[in-house]
Amino acid sequence: MGKDFVVGIDIGGQSSKLGVVDARGVVLAQSVVKANNSPDADVIIKELAEAVLKLVAQSGKHGQIRGIGVGAPNGNYYTGTIAFAPNLPWAAHGSVEFSKKLSEACAGIPVALTNDANAAAMGEMTYGVAKGMKDFIMITLGTGVGSGIVIGGQVLYGSDGFAGELGHTCAVRHNGRLCGCGKTGCLEAYCSAIGVARTAREWLDMSEEPSALREVQNITSKDVYEAAKEGDKLAKRVFDYTGRILGEKLADFIEFSAPEAIVLFGGLARAKEFLYEPTLKAMNDNVLPLWRDKVKLLFSSLKESDAAILGASALAWEL
Repeated sequence: MGKDFVVGIDIGGQSSKLGVVDARGVVLAQSVVKANNSPDADVIIKELAEAVLKLVAQSGKHGQIRGIGVGAPNGNYYTGTIAFAPNLPWAAHGSVEFSKKLSEACAGIPVALTNDANAAAMGEMTYGVAKGMKDFIMITLGTGVGSGIVIGGQVLYGSDGFAGELGHTCAVRHNGRLCGCGKTGCLEAYCSAIGVARTAREWLDMSEEPSALREVQNITSKDVYEAAKEGDKLAKRVFDYTGRILGEKLADFIEFSAPEAIVLFGGLARAKEFLYEPTLKAMNDNVLPLWRDKVKLLFSSLKESDAAILGASALAWEL
């Protein structure tokens, strides 16, 4: 019996999603494990292992699982550890030998681990719009801004496994916003979902311009998107501003790796009708003529509900 199936696990602060996946990228069965606030990593890993084995049994694929791929905050591909991940109480203050322990708890099924943005890049290259590409950059636009860099068909991990923190490169050098990482002016502080909402709030405070957003308490990026769809001028300008900053940084990223494409993924990428044009224009206005109008700006083609599982599962095909 061949081992023609893999398991993908996406670990988040609020929940972990897991699924059994075939070689075509079809999620055959999936489930969700709600976040457990236990500070004991062994308790969390045992809970995840039980969920994996139960799901494999439900799918009827016992003995046919090639491996388990995991995407997690601060997941290290080289060491198989999760270390100092602030949104995971069980891995916030030290290093957890995650891959080794999960494999042992899952009857020896091999486990591969990386961070969530690298997993997204792997998923896009294996099942999505980047299939067949060997050089591209994945930018995840969610609560934060993550990135996965693929060069020569391989994810770039660097010397320590943590290469590719493009969301924490400087986008606004003077009087930039304080980022959650402690630096100022980071791309994440402007082009994440939180950054978009913050821009809207700041602009509302600085002017008396009419906007439907004035009626919204605790503005989110979704509120800004919905307002833009209704023709709200301030909301549309927020996306123009966000796209300009993003495009300027994408021009920098192009110049160090000469990718075939840049792929945008994540919740904020749903606003593509407002982000695409300003981002593409700023990217081409600021890149060297050598690459102007040559690098494609694409949006993920993966089904949103399955994307995190597929991204993680793609790692397991290499085991």
